[in-house]
Amino acid sequence: MSLMRRLEKHRGKTDQQETVQTPVPSTASSAPATVYEPIPDPYASLKTKLHNRLVSEVFSKKGEIDTLSLEAEISLLLAEEAVPMTRTEKQRFIEGMMAEIQGFGPIDPLLKDPSISEVMVNSPQLIYVERNGKLERSHVQFRDNDHVLRIIDKIVAPLGRRIDESSPMVDARLPDGSRVNAIIPPLALKGPCITIRKFSKDPFTIDDLVRFGTLTEEMALFLRACVEARLNVVVSGGTGSGKTTTLNVLSSFIPSDERIVTIEDAAELQLRQDHVITLETRAANLEGKGAITMRDLVKNSLRMRPDRIVVGEVRSGEALDMLQAMNTGHDGSITTGHANSPRDILRRLEVMVLMAGMDLPVRAIREQIASAVDLIVQQTRLKDGSRRITHITEVMGMEGEQITLQDIFLFQEKGRNEQGRVIGRQVPTGIVPSFIEKLQVAGFNIQHDWFNPRRGGL
Repeated sequence: MSLMRRLEKHRGKTDQQETVQTPVPSTASSAPATVYEPIPDPYASLKTKLHNRLVSEVFSKKGEIDTLSLEAEISLLLAEEAVPMTRTEKQRFIEGMMAEIQGFGPIDPLLKDPSISEVMVNSPQLIYVERNGKLERSHVQFRDNDHVLRIIDKIVAPLGRRIDESSPMVDARLPDGSRVNAIIPPLALKGPCITIRKFSKDPFTIDDLVRFGTLTEEMALFLRACVEARLNVVVSGGTGSGKTTTLNVLSSFIPSDERIVTIEDAAELQLRQDHVITLETRAANLEGKGAITMRDLVKNSLRMRPDRIVVGEVRSGEALDMLQAMNTGHDGSITTGHANSPRDILRRLEVMVLMAGMDLPVRAIREQIASAVDLIVQQTRLKDGSRRITHITEVMGMEGEQITLQDIFLFQEKGRNEQGRVIGRQVPTGIVPSFIEKLQVAGFNIQHDWFNPRRGGL
């Protein structure tokens, strides 16, 4: 018996023993995942042929044409081919051609589906989507690697970015603001990969997050007070935990009479205020020159008379410039960072400051962090796919060599229901934030008993 089979057999026995000793309710997660087998396109070669004819016979003569005219041209060329089709097949064929020319090919219907939050192209024939926090295999597919590459070029070319063997990775965005990452061979061994994080046409509001269970109404009111009172906030969380969505919502609390400068690798924030300046990094050109980094943009933003600086995500040395901005009169700044807990984000900030190339002692870095950051909002994607704010934590300051923290709100997980959904709630810890007077001065009627866990919140 092979080692893998013995391990599987042992695992089965262990699971069975644990089930007998500690009965657990059946969950939806234990059911087999839904798999959609790819459906080969019987008209793939015909689509390629008509696409080439459109380029050579229509676009070369007429240039850009409107949607109705394009649909008429496709119908005319299709009629000339005299391929037997039902009315439904013909309509689907034309829609596929339209998506190829005006949209993003086979994945266009996935991008238009409001129930899908992420689209992942692993290879031409292997495409997954995220729906309600769960991964599903889609039935759509590309013809080949060249087909995927053509769609990638269609995404990045309008943004002035490029992807080729000398630069095989790129971050970009779709016209609706959805974030795109693409990586191609030789780095991607199975073929070009595309990952698209979709954003809703109408940005989520704080009411939406309360309805989703991301946070409670009490926490929402508290965070609004913190933002309007110009506390510096860091939103921390893992990949796909909803940091950017929460950052969008927190930014919506900034008063409309303040000047906001946003800084991102690929612009995706959806601020609703009018007085917003959006800055985006730029990759190097073919000669390897002309790159504009996050550090460059953070430094430049300080000369743009900002009332608030919103950094989409700190990943490297720009953390030092961000902390200095927070410490030099730019109160109320907001940013995000990857980390699994409030304590972890502090450690990551230390490392990112060192990545700036400054030979600073660790204590000096920690003093900068403790002085700059007032509040950490920790967001987590739970095992059932739901997203929750699990910590709202105050940065107290330095005690000896360490930064001290205190949790204001925590998520308490109680277990799972029969459908596999996580059961739990966010509750105050009983600790009153030290900046409560600052919130009161800003005009918020904050009462100490709001933070009483027995009372249950505000």
